[in-house]
Amino acid sequence: MIDLHTHTFFSDGVLSPSELVYRAKYKGYTAIALTDHIDCSNMKTVIAGITKVAKILTENYDILVLPGAELTYIPPKLIKDSAAKCRKLGAEIIIVHGETVAETVPPKTNIYAVEAGVDILAHPGHLSEEEAGIAAENNVKIEITSRKGHNVTNKEVAEVALKKKAKLVLNTDTHSPENLLSKELIAKVLSDAGLSSNYYDIMQKNSLEIIESKRIQ
Repeated sequence: MIDLHTHTFFSDGVLSPSELVYRAKYKGYTAIALTDHIDCSNMKTVIAGITKVAKILTENYDILVLPGAELTYIPPKLIKDSAAKCRKLGAEIIIVHGETVAETVPPKTNIYAVEAGVDILAHPGHLSEEEAGIAAENNVKIEITSRKGHNVTNKEVAEVALKKKAKLVLNTDTHSPENLLSKELIAKVLSDAGLSSNYYDIMQKNSLEIIESKRIQ
């Protein structure tokens, strides 16, 4: 299993990176991204810590750990520049905290994220066809999430993304141990999103595509 959206105590998660990664390995994960919430106030310190520990855990726990960042509530016009800065600091997976219906995310966050060519637009809420089309053109993956609250628009997101040929990934947005993937959780998320049970294989290939793009850079 691959999960490219998780949080540690570097932001609002409850676990240390080491505990989160080992718990994920125990559950059968093969790869995980540590993508704590980032803005201009904590970008350098969080990415430095995540990058350091990701290397150590990859070497010692036999699981691929990718350092990442979730750009959260950043003024939309600054998303492209912020993503570039995060990459220079060592973040390999760049996620944008999309316009979920569960929160008051700044309008136009989705469109600026897909135009910026980040890796994943997370929980985008009422994803528009324009946003999905640009995501497809820029190879930005669209997230189907298991996170409570954010997941209420999964079916809508899946329908719009597939119509515009944008690629989907399944992530947990994990904040605590019980959020991690399981076969039962995967089946429920897919069903609720109106996706077939075997569509998870496609989503995993899409996640792997992101990972492989980082390995060849």
